[in-house]
Amino acid sequence: MVLSGGGARAAYQVGVLKALAELAPDSEPHPFKIICGTSAGAVNALVLATHPGTFKEAVARLYDLWMGLTVDQIYRSNWTSLLGNMLTITGSLFNYGVARNKPLALLDNGPLHDLVSEVVPFGNIQRNIDAGRLRAVSVNAMSYSEGQSVSFFQGREELKEWRRFRRCGERTQLKIEHLMASAAIPTLFPSVKIGDEYFGDGAVRQLAPISPALHLGASRVFVVGVSDNRSPVHWGKRRKAPKHSPSIAQIGGHLFNAAFIDSLEGDLEHLDRVNLLLKSVEDESLSDLAPLRAVESAVIEPSQSLDRIAGRKVRYLPPALRWLFRSTGATTSGGGASAASYLLFEKPYLGELIELGYQDAMWEQDTLREFLRPRNQLVETQEKRLFGLRVKPATEASDDNSST
Repeated sequence: MVLSGGGARAAYQVGVLKALAELAPDSEPHPFKIICGTSAGAVNALVLATHPGTFKEAVARLYDLWMGLTVDQIYRSNWTSLLGNMLTITGSLFNYGVARNKPLALLDNGPLHDLVSEVVPFGNIQRNIDAGRLRAVSVNAMSYSEGQSVSFFQGREELKEWRRFRRCGERTQLKIEHLMASAAIPTLFPSVKIGDEYFGDGAVRQLAPISPALHLGASRVFVVGVSDNRSPVHWGKRRKAPKHSPSIAQIGGHLFNAAFIDSLEGDLEHLDRVNLLLKSVEDESLSDLAPLRAVESAVIEPSQSLDRIAGRKVRYLPPALRWLFRSTGATTSGGGASAASYLLFEKPYLGELIELGYQDAMWEQDTLREFLRPRNQLVETQEKRLFGLRVKPATEASDDNSST
């Protein structure tokens, strides 16, 4: 399972997971042995990976968590905190742009640290691995010093570290620092120090979001994205453009989209093209194309615009944040509702995203039921479903599609 980043947009993933929990066969209490997450998706991934019960019980816990969230449980939204951080950023201009006491950020996500400490028992990761419920879990972060994407993973002993262009996999014992680093959206939340390096949001410079799952041994991947752009239904549609120049929030929204959405969409397109390429090759010639291998995938992404939903829900934010969003143009009229969609941790918005994710997954319930069937039941049908190809076991593949 690959869960992308997206701040408050990750509530959509919870709706999809809720549907999956209902569709998963009772014979498979733990259908996903490899779980990879980035940014807010990393929070969801670790809640699932650390739960001591079944997948259905873990999803129920995750659903209850998100339905009870408020902005103040993620970051401080009062005037004192907001204005204090703005003054700190201004003061850093007299110190070479560097903060004196702690990393610079517009928002203080200390409450998120407290929440994660309470809901994610990191010690359960190894227990679930030892019990066979989990093969590996991965959390992505971006190194500010190296400028590369680092996949921090914890898994079975036979799993190896890897290094590719601008990305690598590093074995470690996952802790709260890795999760906080993965969710540290640049400029909004403070960077996190791990060892001698500072790390930020894992979606930044993540060239191949699916790659960690493949390196960890996945031969089938289930991806939950947070963009509605991949569906051909939305191609060619032009939104009504504001008459003014781009607002600060509109510019920031496009930067967020570039980090959280574009890489995943590009990697999925690349995976589809590699599968189509392998389809056109004769079976006896497939070995000559190693390490390329066919990878079965299932993707669920929003059928509605999350930006438009966010634009209708800004009014539910606390007063200080409403002022910040409106003054920077993070509204529908300001053209920056996309930026708001990442920070709107309020129940009216989160609840609508969860319901949308549930509906979108249920529309594909027949496909998902077949995808979730135990692998030993898929042996006879995979050749028909996956472009007529025989999928190599993960242990036979030496690399992943995304790195080629």
